[in-house]
Amino acid sequence: MDAAEELVRAVDRLVDRVGHWPPSRWAVAAGTGDRSRADVVHALVQRLADLEAGATGRASRPVPRLANDLALPDQVRVMTLDLVAAQAPPAVLDAALDAVTVAQHEL
Repeated sequence: MDAAEELVRAVDRLVDRVGHWPPSRWAVAAGTGDRSRADVVHALVQRLADLEAGATGRASRPVPRLANDLALPDQVRVMTLDLVAAQAPPAVLDAALDAVTVAQHEL
């Protein structure tokens, strides 16, 4: 399995885990206790967007925080697919996988 496939599989597992959460579960403090689960996943979305921007030579921009946390799994999936479509080098995909793994553990 190559780095892109491994990343997509990890994101699929994350989305399967959190995709059904109601707003009350998103608001719960994450394992570290200093931010909510929604904050953890939004930070992951931002990290993936930053990696994609770097891989394509664009400037990083803040990812908007949408009013409804239920959109977060979709944002993670879209950012991941954008990163894969950009044909990011394996080191960048590995960094993305590390970010997904850290987020999984924090949740």
